[in-house]
Parts: sequence; structure tokens; C-alpha cells
Amino acid sequence: MIMAQEQAILKAQKQFAQIQDFLRQACVAGQPIDQVELDLWGQVLQLGRQLLEGYVAGYQQGDLGPTLEQDGRVLRRLEQPHVRRYVSIFGPLEIARYVYGTRETQKHEVIPLDALLALPESEFSYVLQDWDQGLCVKNSYAESQGTIQRILRLGQSVLSLEQMNCQMAAAVEPFWAQQPVAAEPEGPILVVTADGKGVPMRRKDGGTKPVRRKKGQKANPKREACVGGVYTIAPFVRSAEEVVDEILRDKRKADRPRPQNKKLHAELTRVIEGQESHGKDRIFSWLAEQIRARNAGRDQPIIAVCDGDRVLWEKVRALMQTVGLPILCVLDIFHVLERLWVAAHCFHPEGSDEAKTFVAERLRRLLEGDVGYVIGGLKQMGTKHQLKSSKRQRLAKVITYLENNRSYMRYDVCLAQGYPIGSGVVEGACRHVVKDRMEGTGMHWCIPGAQAMLHLRAIYLNGDWDTFQGYRIETATQQLYPYRPFVHRLYRKTG
Repeated sequence: MIMAQEQAILKAQKQFAQIQDFLRQACVAGQPIDQVELDLWGQVLQLGRQLLEGYVAGYQQGDLGPTLEQDGRVLRRLEQPHVRRYVSIFGPLEIARYVYGTRETQKHEVIPLDALLALPESEFSYVLQDWDQGLCVKNSYAESQGTIQRILRLGQSVLSLEQMNCQMAAAVEPFWAQQPVAAEPEGPILVVTADGKGVPMRRKDGGTKPVRRKKGQKANPKREACVGGVYTIAPFVRSAEEVVDEILRDKRKADRPRPQNKKLHAELTRVIEGQESHGKDRIFSWLAEQIRARNAGRDQPIIAVCDGDRVLWEKVRALMQTVGLPILCVLDIFHVLERLWVAAHCFHPEGSDEAKTFVAERLRRLLEGDVGYVIGGLKQMGTKHQLKSSKRQRLAKVITYLENNRSYMRYDVCLAQGYPIGSGVVEGACRHVVKDRMEGTGMHWCIPGAQAMLHLRAIYLNGDWDTFQGYRIETATQQLYPYRPFVHRLYRKTG
């Protein structure tokens, strides 16, 4: 088999000589550099494949002799080498290797070459899987397929990329379970946020599309994904007027603190071990774990910023009981701002200076802690002005929203302490984790496929991609080849 390796290396040397000849001829012909670059890339891929074949050939098909003893049992080398396909970034290889067992028709108990090379369970190399899914978490499967085919000249089906995504995502939760919470310094304020975003789903059981939708029936049914975020941040003390300037007049301070150790997580409601598991429950369990770990031994304020969803506030109150720590609940100021604009347009035309002044005045009063004044003023204006029925209803909804969330609008306290009052981190997370990838034109997801993508999106956006890839390769190798150290020892003995 050393001869086989030498033959592969000779083929690679011949290929390299051909590349040298190609470059000389290209110079004589005066070819454009872009064409030379493209042709050269194809030849380099061929050279890489031949060198990789030479590397595999050096292991002599994993032949460790006619028998080997493992776990007190004698296994015999089956007569003929078995061939498996391995798709590398340089192209596909056919790898012939000996297997050890008791008979041909039974399980192959030890495959030395697979263990020595740490081959993946599937035919796709770990490097290719990494590159494939690094594209898939950002682009559609079809776009990713086209990009890989264009660059690596590899034809992969969309289905294979989808299956690869689900297989890779199976390692996410074990990775999170063993991951240190925060290796970097933490800020003095701990912030938790949560929000929901719909994921377009496939019709259940492949149901047929109705000829005409019923009243209120949506074209694309969605299932809510709950997105949670946790980070720490330094205090940022501001006045109410400074916040109004920032929000309405786009006078953003350049020296504002940035979130530290931001982590995102997204969960769908799905069936786990035969039981329905709610996405919000899992997100808040994760937030509890984060608080316990990141607040351990520290006396730091904990702030929960949410959008006014009643269920989320209930979850936050339950979270306080779970962790046994006080949490200051803050209604996201940007959701309040949306309601103020709705109220303004009940009395003033859209886009008018009067509407902007209306919003600015009430936003400033809310930030100063005058929530009751603003609510009372809106009620008085609603009574005083003879609004049309539709505007009366819109104004009533705004007032109800403010009244229901009044206890979460202590903005004067937050600004004085430098606490955050907006959930921009999780709002952006919903866009980045969910919307940017899950709501492309024509996209419809099954629950397992959607959850797999959400998990890998979180890994990518949290900046853990490379660490995760290393973890999953190491754990997969240990699971597939528990006998790998034993095979290594035998291989060294046999030379």
C-alpha cells in the first residue's frame, strides 16, 4: 500500500507539472488573468484531490492483520475491502478499507481506516459540511447549493443540504449544555429580553391549498418562534430630552455603551419525547440558567425589557420566582412610541408637524414618569374631540395598552440609573434569527427543519460557529469510533 501512496503522489506531481505547463502556455498566449485564474482553480482542485487520495493510501486500507482482539473478543478481517464514498472540498473519493467483524452479513464492529481518519458518519467531509451550512444559515438552500457548485464544482441536492442541517443541529443543545456561560468580562447591568416572531409553516400533513381562503384565513399559516436574548451592559444615564432627541430627531450619542456577551436563543413549540414543549417555556428556562450563571456571586441589577405581551410579563414574574432575584420589568419604549403615533394620527394628519409635536410632548412626559398625566390627557382629548368611530376605537386601544402596562413604565427611574428602556437587541434578533432567513419568498418550513435552522442561526449569530464545529467533530468521532485509541496503538505497532 506504500506503493499506492507513491503512485498517488506521482500522479499529483504529474498534475503539478501540467499546471506549470499551463501557466507557461498561458503567458505565451497572453490570456487574461481572470481566465487563467479560473482555469488554475479547477486544476488546483484536481491536484488537491490527488494529494488527499495519496494521504488516504498511506494508511494501507486500514489492514491491521488477519485478526485483532477488542474488548476480549477476536474479530477477523473480512475477505474483501469495502468501499465508501467520501465527498471532500476537492471532489469525491472512493475509499477502500478493510473491516473487522465475525461475518460479512453482520455489523462491521471495527473499521480501522474510518477511525484513523476520523471520517464523518455521512459521506460529506466535515470541512464541506462546515462550508455548506455556513452558507445555508445565511441564504436559502438553493442559493447555497448554487454557490458551492460554482466554487467547488460539486453537485449537491437541496435535500442533502436540508438533511445535513438537521443532523448538524442535533449537536447544538449538547454544545450549549457544556459551554461556559461567559468567558469575557461582564457589564454591571444584566438584561434579559424575549419576543415572538412567526415562521411560515407547511400545510399540516401536506394538505391541499384551498380554492378560496375563508374569511380571516391566512395564505401562509405561521407558528411563533420565541426569541430570547441576554447580555450585560454599562449604565447610560440620560435625560428625557436626550432620549426624545435620540428617538425623534436622530441625535444618537456616539459614546453609548455596547452590549457585552450577548447571547440569543430561539425556540418553537414542538413535541419532545412525546410531550408538547412550549417555546416560551424553554426560552425562559434558558434565561433562568443564564441569570444564575452570569449573576453568580454578583449583586447586579437585572432588567427585563419586553413589548407588553401579557404572557411574556407572566413569564418574567415566574422567572423572578425561579431565580429568587428581583427583576425590574420595563416596557419597550419603542412599542410605546408606536402607540403614541397611532394616538397622534387620531387628531392630526400623518406626516404633519403637529403629529410630531404631539408625540414628542407625550414621549417626554412618559420618560419623566408622568404616565398618569399622559393617559388622562388622552382620555380628555378623546372626550373633547368628536372622533369618528374608527379613530375612537384606535385611541381606546392605545389608552388600554398604556393602562395595562403602566407599572412597567418607570422610565424616570431607568434613565436616572442608566438602565436600558428599549428591546432593540431582541427586536434585531427576531429579524436576524428568524425573519432574515425563515421568511424568504416561497419559504415554508416543517417544525423539525425550522427548529434546526433556528438553532444553527443562533450558533452563528452568537459568534460560536467555529467553536461549535470543533465540538461536534470531536464528540461525533468519540461516539462513532470509541475504539480509535486502540486502533492507533495497533497501527503504530504494525508500522
